[in-house]
Amino acid sequence: MNLQELRYLVAVAEQRHFGRAAEACNVSQPTLSSQIKKLEDELGVTLLERTNKRVDLTPVGGQILAHARRALAEAGQMEAVAQAARDPLVGPLKLGVIPTLAPYLLPMILNPLKQAYPGMTLELWEDQTRWLIDGLRNHRLDAALLATPPDAPELTELVLFKEPLLAALPQNHKLAKAAKVDEDALADDLLVLADGNCLASQALEACGARAHRTGVTASMQASTLDTLVNLVAAGYGSTLLPALAADSFRKREIVLRPLVGASSRTIRLASRPGFPRPQALRALEKVVRKAVDTTARRDFGSQLKT
Repeated sequence: MNLQELRYLVAVAEQRHFGRAAEACNVSQPTLSSQIKKLEDELGVTLLERTNKRVDLTPVGGQILAHARRALAEAGQMEAVAQAARDPLVGPLKLGVIPTLAPYLLPMILNPLKQAYPGMTLELWEDQTRWLIDGLRNHRLDAALLATPPDAPELTELVLFKEPLLAALPQNHKLAKAAKVDEDALADDLLVLADGNCLASQALEACGARAHRTGVTASMQASTLDTLVNLVAAGYGSTLLPALAADSFRKREIVLRPLVGASSRTIRLASRPGFPRPQALRALEKVVRKAVDTTARRDFGSQLKT
């Protein structure tokens, strides 16, 4: 057997379809099918159950798949070690970013990163925290930008900066004219993102609203900040926004105010301790810190702290 056969097996297991798997692997379907059959012949077992509509793993196929993924991950690590020995700042860096950070931080860092380290490219994956951690554990990602501790002993984290949260209010809200808003005052009409988004639990905790999810605000949970802000603009309630997102929503019919308690979230860079290109992570850290520091001085005074 060889690594290419294992890659084809993984692709079929993920796509559950030979045609889509072949397309994902950039080969013809007959080539992929013949290589899978060759692997089955070499192992002497049937790995896949084939029907007209889909493909499923046999019980032994599922066991072999787990080993195939580990073998491919180890082979990838071997390549990464060799690349790191040649030049750790050249090649792709597979980076995961949470959805409440990606649209606002990435535009600040992509060009500076490309200019400072032209040989390094980011392969981006935007997803919720739990899936990014899973990606790190399974070597699908090299690093991830998170707003909560990874809570995984096999991962390490580096604090990059603290991002303040701002109150977002309808224009006719009773607190709209206040210079600062007390977090507790938002508990009764607080709108949050859907479960699974770390910003939701952070907003609830900041406003002491964990036990107050009743009425319309409990039944209106958005999956994106854009939808959440639209609900606020329509007068359905208030919410908390991360400071880096503020510029994107200033033209909406909402009012943004700092918080009395200066609630914030901590942005971290999570990775595996054994990642063979720590220099690439340090390069990313340097660019992020500089971009955030520049934004802090320009827009937030001393609120954003690296």
